[in-house]
Amino acid sequence: MDIYKQILEKASKGKKQLCVLLDPDKLTHADTQNITFVAQDAGIDCFFIGGSLFTSDKIDETIISVKERSTIPVVIFPGNVLQISSHADAILFLSLISGRNAEMLIGKHVIAAPYIREAGMEVIPTGYMLVDGGKQTAVSYMSNSLPIPYDKNDIAMCTALAGEMLGLKLIYMDAGSGAEKNISLSMVEKVKTNIKIPLVIGGGICDAYTAKDIFNAGADILVIGNAVENNSSLIYDIMQIIK
Repeated sequence: MDIYKQILEKASKGKKQLCVLLDPDKLTHADTQNITFVAQDAGIDCFFIGGSLFTSDKIDETIISVKERSTIPVVIFPGNVLQISSHADAILFLSLISGRNAEMLIGKHVIAAPYIREAGMEVIPTGYMLVDGGKQTAVSYMSNSLPIPYDKNDIAMCTALAGEMLGLKLIYMDAGSGAEKNISLSMVEKVKTNIKIPLVIGGGICDAYTAKDIFNAGADILVIGNAVENNSSLIYDIMQIIK
């Protein structure tokens, strides 16, 4: 299963994609089962598994539970070097290019690399960019890095362009879990019109209208997490827009 190849093929045809983020710390086993059923039925493109801080050892359990009930690819969206599992299909190898914390640019990657190779997963090098979503998020706190200001489109564009030039295969812009506002449409458009690799947008997407606007601004992939924990029908709503 070449997940990145599938992402590229869909993006090249203009097909928008939806990924559902599951945080093992936040979801009960029943929650995971319910969201997995809805996502499988709706036909989403991918599951992301991960979180900024794990206080439980449930990543393997969550991935196994999802794969027992779904044929959808499972990709780890790691918050730290402990979030590695051979049960996943792939991992986003995140470099926090919006920050200036060397540990998040390359330091943690050196530690994780041999374990990822041992796990045998597909590796997708990803430029991860935090954008101000109206409040401090767990990921900005844990990574000890400042997000790109909400209205600084040029900074976001230049950062994404640099990531592409460094050879990263995805740009993932994230307002963070529980963001009060999503990344601005003008920033999404500015970044997308200046890069050639797929653009992923997450954080603050709570309804289908917002999802449609972000897709129209240029996002190739949307990631929803918090919003589906209490409203799994949002998955159907966004997939209807895609279809």
